[in-house]
Amino acid sequence: MDEHLKETLVDSELVYEGGFLKVRRDTVRLPDGKTSTREYFRHPGAVVILPVFEDGTVLLERQFRYPLDQVFLEFPAGKIEPGEDRLNCAQRELLEETGYTAKHWEFVCTIHNAIAYSDEFLEIYLARDLTAGERQLDDGEFLDVFRAPLADILEWVKEGKITDVKTIIGTFWLEKILNGTWKK
Repeated sequence: MDEHLKETLVDSELVYEGGFLKVRRDTVRLPDGKTSTREYFRHPGAVVILPVFEDGTVLLERQFRYPLDQVFLEFPAGKIEPGEDRLNCAQRELLEETGYTAKHWEFVCTIHNAIAYSDEFLEIYLARDLTAGERQLDDGEFLDVFRAPLADILEWVKEGKITDVKTIIGTFWLEKILNGTWKK
């Protein structure tokens, strides 16, 4: 159906390989037969957790993000380890970062947050029936955890206080799920 838009790989080179990111430079054949270069990040994928309490409040994090030199308000999230089941990753990340576990988990959707320069995907999960426990932060990981009403989170998105794309998309999904507009 969309074959007239497809680019075909001609050559590929690894430009950089870090701890979990890789940068590739590919030569591709365009639909008109010409060639072009595509540079992009290879990423193992990640999970995002929408943790909702019985009273409807939502668990969020405040975390400093070095590339933008600021603290962001975010949903708990984390990188998928090689061979790791995605739901298991979500459960692990929620416990490690927040100390909470959840009895009920529901897959929400997959998003691609940087399609022009990365193959990263994020699997979003809804977590309910939360129980508090001990956080198990990774070495070098520092973050604060807090609860907020969904109405406040929506207002923070509107005001530009939340700019993290996974958190914005998760907030909009959560609003629709909790008000019954979108049923999973």
